[in-house]
Amino acid sequence: MKLTKLAASAFVVASIILSGGIASAQTAGTNSNYIGAGIAAGATSGGQGNDEAQLGGNVQGRYAVPKTPFSVRGSVLYDGDSAAIMPIVTYDAPIAKDTNLYVGGGYSFVTDEGQNSPLGNRNAPVVTLGLESEVSKNVIAYGDAKWGIDAYRNSDADAVSFQAGLGYRF
Repeated sequence: MKLTKLAASAFVVASIILSGGIASAQTAGTNSNYIGAGIAAGATSGGQGNDEAQLGGNVQGRYAVPKTPFSVRGSVLYDGDSAAIMPIVTYDAPIAKDTNLYVGGGYSFVTDEGQNSPLGNRNAPVVTLGLESEVSKNVIAYGDAKWGIDAYRNSDADAVSFQAGLGYRF
């Protein structure tokens, strides 16, 4: 089952990346670096009695690698119990003026394994898909989904979290 999910995800990612190349010939996108904050909503449970979905916050940042379509991102999803800290590398595809679609992967490090965060309760590989747009001078709006693969202790369940926020462009 995990292999099927990974294969389907790889197909979706490949489709987005290939279509991004077409879109980049027509649009400018954004290469802005930023740091932002917002909400994080866990949408899944590991199936155990104490690992229900969590609502919390996020702090995210982006550094665009010059002259490439790649970015290095950092993300922290937190609630009252624990935080998931994620270094992530993304491919950024411009889809409109000052707007990118991004897809990438990284790893989630849970600060207190066994305690819930918006993205599960143990360290796990992460896949992300999101959108970012400059909404005014020095302000970036972003939103994404993160999929933590096998991200719950004592369970083979995956975790999904949705984030949204505003960032300051620097």
